[in-house]
Amino acid sequence: MRACAALCLLAVLSCPLASAADAPPPLVFYRYVDSHGVTVLDRQGVPPEYVGKGYEVLNAQGRVVQTVPPAPSADEIRKQQAASARAAADAQLLHLYPSLDELDRARSHRLAEVDGLVALANGNLQTLQGQQNTFEAQAAELQRNGHAVPQQLLDQIKGLQAQQADVKARIVNYQAIRQQVDQQFAQDRARVQTLLGD
Repeated sequence: MRACAALCLLAVLSCPLASAADAPPPLVFYRYVDSHGVTVLDRQGVPPEYVGKGYEVLNAQGRVVQTVPPAPSADEIRKQQAASARAAADAQLLHLYPSLDELDRARSHRLAEVDGLVALANGNLQTLQGQQNTFEAQAAELQRNGHAVPQQLLDQIKGLQAQQADVKARIVNYQAIRQQVDQQFAQDRARVQTLLGD
């Protein structure tokens, strides 16, 4: 008798106990619209070709427990990316210029830097022009006295002319940069004003 009871106890203990993990999954339905515009209820899931169009998950009572929206179109993705980039740019702009006064100070400082480069270039240009005038006067004096102008002097004059052309090109470039800086600050100011609501 004891042996029989022990065997029964062993059999009971060796049987796997039912657990929550062994319970059958809850009954759900998937509702989607097929390529013919027909609403379909399916227990098996949504076919891959319809997943991107969005669908709903319903419980056994027919209540919607989850809604999966349609995947965004390429145009919507582009718009979302543009909006995200714009928001990041706006945040960076407000970080740089939390007020219009700070933006105006930054503009004045940047334009002053460019103006300083232009002034320095103009000073160099005047110096080079003065040196050229000196060498040209020497060449003219030699010619008046019936002497040939040395090639070295002619080369120096040409070199000074080339340097002046280079400085003039830099001045034009600085002026273009100044205009770009001014335009950019004007755009930034208008945007900051809008963001601050001033």
